[in-house]
Amino acid sequence: MHIELYNADLLNFVEFNFTGDNDNYHRCDEESRYLDSLVFFLFQPCFEEANKTYDYFSGTKYNSRKIIVLRNELINNLQKFESLTNSSEFVDLIGSRFMGKDFLAELEQDDSQWLSYWKEYNRKIIGVNKDLIEMVEKCAFEEKVLWVIGY
Repeated sequence: MHIELYNADLLNFVEFNFTGDNDNYHRCDEESRYLDSLVFFLFQPCFEEANKTYDYFSGTKYNSRKIIVLRNELINNLQKFESLTNSSEFVDLIGSRFMGKDFLAELEQDDSQWLSYWKEYNRKIIGVNKDLIEMVEKCAFEEKVLWVIGY
């Protein structure tokens, strides 16, 4: 599992595509960014709240009417992760998210000692959250449409 944005070399991901317009996008464009599905699910509530028509498997667009709402949801999410003070709060927050228990199981499989280093994993999640905010702000500033597509 990669707790970071990356290019299209890996599968089981969500694509963040800002190369299209209100009607179309160029699937898996070289400018797109990607996030492991299990990591994306930590942020999925932000995308659902910002656009009530959000659908994981079809392209959901965030245009000028939705992009600032998405930014605000991501900022609220960031504050939740930044406010965590112990591993129990970390597990509770992630466990409350869709597929959160699967995320925690994957952490356990990858690193049986992860709980001792929960702050490092939280730091990585916070980093992804900040990267998403930066990407969304760039789309807003440049008046681009952000398409979010799950694979």
